[in-house]
Amino acid sequence: MTENIKTTLRDSAAMRWMVLLFMAFAMFCSYIFMDILSPIKDLMQSTRGWDSTAFGTMQGSETFLNVFVFFLIFAGIILDKMGVRFTAVLSGLVMLIGATINWYAVTESFIGSGLEAWFNNNLNYIPVFDELGISPFYLGMPASAKFAAVGFMIFGCGCEMAGITVSRGIVKWFKGREMALAMGSEMALARLGVATCMIFSPVFARLGGDIDVSRSVAFGVVLLMIALIMFVVYFFMDKKLDAQTGEAEEKDDPFKISDLGKILSSSGFWLVALLCVLYYSAIFPFQKYAVNMLQCNLTFTEVDPNSFWAGTAVTVVQYLIMLVVAAASFASNFSKKKETKYGLLALAVAALVVFCYMGYMRQSAETVFAVFPLLAVGITPILGNYVDHKGKAASMLVLGSILLIACHLTFAFVLPMFKGSGIAGIVVSYLTILVLGASFSLVPASLWPSVPKLVDAKIIGSAYALIFWIQNIGLWLFPMLIGKVLDNTNPQLVADLKNGVITPEQAAVSYDYTAPLVMLACLGVAALVLGFVLKAVDKKKGLGLEEPNIK
Repeated sequence: MTENIKTTLRDSAAMRWMVLLFMAFAMFCSYIFMDILSPIKDLMQSTRGWDSTAFGTMQGSETFLNVFVFFLIFAGIILDKMGVRFTAVLSGLVMLIGATINWYAVTESFIGSGLEAWFNNNLNYIPVFDELGISPFYLGMPASAKFAAVGFMIFGCGCEMAGITVSRGIVKWFKGREMALAMGSEMALARLGVATCMIFSPVFARLGGDIDVSRSVAFGVVLLMIALIMFVVYFFMDKKLDAQTGEAEEKDDPFKISDLGKILSSSGFWLVALLCVLYYSAIFPFQKYAVNMLQCNLTFTEVDPNSFWAGTAVTVVQYLIMLVVAAASFASNFSKKKETKYGLLALAVAALVVFCYMGYMRQSAETVFAVFPLLAVGITPILGNYVDHKGKAASMLVLGSILLIACHLTFAFVLPMFKGSGIAGIVVSYLTILVLGASFSLVPASLWPSVPKLVDAKIIGSAYALIFWIQNIGLWLFPMLIGKVLDNTNPQLVADLKNGVITPEQAAVSYDYTAPLVMLACLGVAALVLGFVLKAVDKKKGLGLEEPNIK
């Protein structure tokens, strides 16, 4: 028996981390598509007529079916009954279908089609949903935004299903081992998708000097095809693991409605779930507007179109440098020799400086925000490893809340002071974005590995599904809310645009973002309060959140 255990795939560190790499790459691709339109919000307004309300409503639609049709709850049930393998492949397929619809909605072929006419004349009023103020469509919403929202809803179902599936898969392969490190590493690598999206989406949209936003979306669709292949590979590796261990797939452990009651009766679960929705609502919706926020708060000068900085080659070079930053900082966590460790860190820091310099020279907001996940890639494994061996997960959540508040308030009140100052505003932006990314890395490293401590092993999938469902309420609400707040707090700009005083291109980069940013900072304040409550509950009930995962 002992010999059999030693020879399983799960017992091999190389195989465990290879499986993690497949899952992380699939999520990397999904993260790219999730924000594929974020760095080109200005182009969506100028070429497709999407104002901030339309943009925000479309972006918020990603989680609509998950929240209001309870798809995430069903996804959790599917995961518990059918197992990780089946659900992983299903999620990849659903993401691809939704993304393809989203792509067609923003193509030139959609314009003037019978489908565009149908969407113009329909879905302007949905009974009950309109009365409740939760409809994903509204009268006057551009047809392309409506149809894109339909595709984004379907993509969102697959994306969130993939999220809970990957979390469950990591628990299966890493429980009793370096689970927090694995979860933190998976999320850190996946979040490189944010930088990839920020760097390449505008390039594809403006390729050859001809603006076509559908090229950016097509880039994301191709990557989701690769994500599906990654899940298929994982399917066969996981199947082989079960064959080696003789374990039955999770579907042999039937789901009961009463299981939900066990989860919902846990105060620790509710605190973790609420912390999750507050954290993610302050970050993911912000990512969708971050590039436009920088465009509105910083002064960029036009780059000579014949220079290196305006060409497509610089995009590839900068991306390669980004990979050096990510790889060197990530690898430094696993180096046992001090010389190698500090050498890799020095290389990462030097490459990061070069990356930031290139972003400044390119004079584009999207390349500035692309730095967002880079610090997180380096420190998330450190945090995960710390939680595995030392604990203090709840304390890390408190620290993350404080950093979150500071960053959003800096964007709201400090950054506008540097408008027109050139390099000073860029430096403030870089520092704040790096810290914000670092604060967000505290969530996967400390929060997600805490869930198995709160619920029985057989209903972990349902527990993750419930947390993701609660989280999705915020991810539906806040992109839409930010868009509406922007339009309502910039009435003169909206009026000038409507009356033709300014062009859509001018309007797209002239918003005052103070109110939305203060709103996001308030989410951080609420998370800070809940963080202290969680520490108190953990101490009183002995949930073990402050204890190490590896004992």
